[in-house]
Amino acid sequence: MPTLLGEKLVVRILDKRNLRVRMEDLGFRQEPLAVFKRVLREAHGLVLVTGPTGSGKTTTLYSALDLICSPELNIITVEDPVEYQLDGVNQIGVNEPIGLSFARVLRSALRQDPDVIMIGEIRDDVTAHVAVQAALTGHSVLATLHTNDAASAVARLLDMGVESYLLSSAMNGAVAQRLARTICPSCRTKYFPTDDVLHDAGIPSMTGRAFQKGTGCQSCHDSGFQGRAGVYEVLEVDGRMRRMIHGASATHEIRAEARRQGLKTLRDEAVLLALDGRTSLEEALRVTKLEQDEDTPAAQSGRAA
Repeated sequence: MPTLLGEKLVVRILDKRNLRVRMEDLGFRQEPLAVFKRVLREAHGLVLVTGPTGSGKTTTLYSALDLICSPELNIITVEDPVEYQLDGVNQIGVNEPIGLSFARVLRSALRQDPDVIMIGEIRDDVTAHVAVQAALTGHSVLATLHTNDAASAVARLLDMGVESYLLSSAMNGAVAQRLARTICPSCRTKYFPTDDVLHDAGIPSMTGRAFQKGTGCQSCHDSGFQGRAGVYEVLEVDGRMRRMIHGASATHEIRAEARRQGLKTLRDEAVLLALDGRTSLEEALRVTKLEQDEDTPAAQSGRAA
């Protein structure tokens, strides 16, 4: 795009050699990974992967397809664009200028007797309605959506006009994700975060505990980081959650119920990544947002301290 001082350019590099499709390689911790796999193995229903642009949502969906892919399954993807070619998967690229929109391609895909449908992005109310209807008619539907966290996916689809009673029957789960930079192995060192950082992370009692960070070297171009790992918040829709969705409960109520069931927020997961020595605590705080309601684990830890 043109700017005052010349052209500005952003490049996305799609390098198949670096494509990691095994979920274990993406950064999932054991507990949320087990929940996500359980949700994916449902015979039919809607599973959403949410997050901002460039957070790795499509890669997570590719990992999900890699997990469930088999010669017996008819798997169709609708993407804009098709980023990587997957073996055993029928991939369709959206082309808006010639009328191949997500909704139109999705309707055609439903006539191909698919077992699994992956939708690159739910962008409008028409696509949202078709995705939910597909999930209700015996298909497994995987899709991405732009929301801040997993619980907000419900409100986003309701805002798109999907009826709450349909969504409650169709939705099996949602995953929110971010990408955190991982520490460079060549300049890894111990350090002690400030009290303010520990407080923001919800672990004020860990004063004096050593964390890991990169000091910067030639290998990482003096950034202190090399590579990235996913941070995942996994929400599973059970019977009580379905009743809340049917009643169009507020996002904070769904989030609170998910926490009561053991969900760890993006902030919690990122802090655990730092405690595990894979990223710095400051990076964990940078890529996640602390929810403002008083039910957050970090808020509870702060009150306890």
